Amino acid sequence: MQNSEALALSAALLAAAGELTRRINDGVIARGFEGRPSYGFAFTRLAPDGATVSELGAHLGVTKQAASQLVDELVRKGYVERRPHPVDARARLIVLTEHGWECTRAAEEAAAEAVRAWADVLGEGEVRALYDRLARIAPYGPIRPVW
Repeated sequence: MQNSEALALSAALLAAAGELTRRINDGVIARGFEGRPSYGFAFTRLAPDGATVSELGAHLGVTKQAASQLVDELVRKGYVERRPHPVDARARLIVLTEHGWECTRAAEEAAAEAVRAWADVLGEGEVRALYDRLARIAPYGPIRPVW
C-alpha cells in the first residue's frame, strides 16, 4: 500500500469514527438525555461494576483532577453516584444510577441506528465483514477519546 493510500485509509477510518461518535451523541440527546461524547467514554468504564476516580482518569487518559470534575458533573446530572468502595475505605466507587443506565441504553439504540445506516449503504453482509476485519486489527482495551 502506498503512503498516500495509507493516509487516505487512515482519514476514512478517523472520519467514520468521528461521525459515529457524533451520531451516537446526537441520538442520546434526541432521546432526552443531556450530555457530550465524554460521558459515553466514561460510561464504558463505569459499567458494569463502577470505578474509582483514578481508574476513570486512567481509562480516559486524563488527570485525576479532570476525572473528578467530570464525575462531579455526572453526579449533578444524576447519571452516577459515589458509593463506599467495598475494599478500599479511602476510595469511593463511582457507579451508574438508573438514569445513567437509561442513557447507556439510549446510546446503544443510537449506535444501532448508525450501523443500520451503514447496512443501508453497504449491505448487512459487508457490515458484518467490516466488523470482522476491524475486530482483527482494533486494539483490545479501553475505548477512549483522543483528547
